[in-house]
Amino acid sequence: MTEPGPAAAAKPATLRLFFALWPDDATRAALNRTGKWLHQHWGGRRMRADTLHLTLAFLGSTPAGQLGELAACADTVQADAFELVLDRPGYWRHNRIGWLGANRTPPHYVELAGALNAALQAAGYAVDARPHVPHVTLLRNTAGRMSPCCATRRAAHRRRVCREAGL
Repeated sequence: MTEPGPAAAAKPATLRLFFALWPDDATRAALNRTGKWLHQHWGGRRMRADTLHLTLAFLGSTPAGQLGELAACADTVQADAFELVLDRPGYWRHNRIGWLGANRTPPHYVELAGALNAALQAAGYAVDARPHVPHVTLLRNTAGRMSPCCATRRAAHRRRVCREAGL
């Protein structure tokens, strides 16, 4: 048996991180079907079902040693349960992203995203200053077009996770 070399054993100095809500299996399957349907209309590259999520805060390249501090930061955030209805397909031309978002954003979602970003900012992390648009990215490198109608998907908030962005 051979031992892994130093490069294999070395942990990365930085990780590309984000906090997100992850759908349950039934919601993930429904989102994946919607992604397939949008792909038929818009083309592009579909996201894998296991990567579908709703980003609350994007940190980008972050020192790996700060994971504990980030988890502690997130643990300070409290949020009531809510249901987010994903019923509006959209397209961002500047980055060629096709997504499914919400026509109406529940107040508890706004509170959760706001509190998490405020806690991160108070701890010294840079947060995105742009208005937060709740959405699930379904397509990358898509031509996008006029938004077709699609089936409504419901996502219930149960847990949040900080995860490495290796999409």
